[in-house]
Amino acid sequence: MLRSSPILIWTLCAAVLALSICKAPARDLGQWEGADPLTREWFNGLMRPDEPDMRCCGLADAYCPHIENGKRFAVPNIKIKWDRGNPTGHGIIFIGYGEEVYCYLPPGGG
Repeated sequence: MLRSSPILIWTLCAAVLALSICKAPARDLGQWEGADPLTREWFNGLMRPDEPDMRCCGLADAYCPHIENGKRFAVPNIKIKWDRGNPTGHGIIFIGYGEEVYCYLPPGGG
């Protein structure tokens, strides 16, 4: 019969933790350094119109696998966000993995 020693258990736990850490597809190229603080606050406060307790997306999430320019997405009406305006001057779409539409903000209305 094998007896477990606390050092062996801690070593195994540390090894499992170290091996479970993986890279996440996020990056910071300094593209947000010059962002207007009011626009940043607006962006960070966007909540999903169909799930008001969940964010559309945050600055740290602003990366996803490449999507070709010009690709079209069907946006259900319940995903269109009208209540916060859009100071950027262009439409913004938030897409998750599997190309699920989280939010769409039409251009203008800032």
